[in-house]
Amino acid sequence: MRSRNSLVALGLVCLAFVDLAAATPTLAKEKSKIEFVGSKPGTTHKGGFKNFSVDGNIDWDDFAKSSLKLEIDATSIWSDDGGLTSHLKNRDFFNVDKFPKIQFDVTGIEIVKDGEAMVHGKLTQLDQAAEISVPCKVAVTKEGLVVSAKFTIDRTKWDMNYGHGRVNNDVDVSAILAFER
Repeated sequence: MRSRNSLVALGLVCLAFVDLAAATPTLAKEKSKIEFVGSKPGTTHKGGFKNFSVDGNIDWDDFAKSSLKLEIDATSIWSDDGGLTSHLKNRDFFNVDKFPKIQFDVTGIEIVKDGEAMVHGKLTQLDQAAEISVPCKVAVTKEGLVVSAKFTIDRTKWDMNYGHGRVNNDVDVSAILAFER
């Protein structure tokens, strides 16, 4: 889930590969999404976050000097099961009453090859931070830029230990971030 946040930030970073006039890209929210799949033996559940934003600036001459931050509204979490959604919001998982925001701060960007990048950053949730790296693919379109990523995170890095041995620690994350010219 937190990796999704990383993906959004990654999208902003990757936008720097495109010759756009603005230093701050505009996120096309209707075309962007952050989703995850959690699992336990024999069962998987799909979910995501409805509300997120990106803030920062891109330094076109030196990407390493860019400052980008992704913020996810943890209270906007959803899943394919209403009871599970309520459970994800409580203290066993995201504790959204106490920690309503998840944040990803970009700390570095590596260009892997044309159309691909690796974004490094600090993902903070539940008042705990962990360093993560997010691979992404970048596509330039007539409308702007689309960044996509698929990766896995270990929820226990943020002390999400509920169901140890019954709920898998690894969570698959996918994100599509679309930016307008």
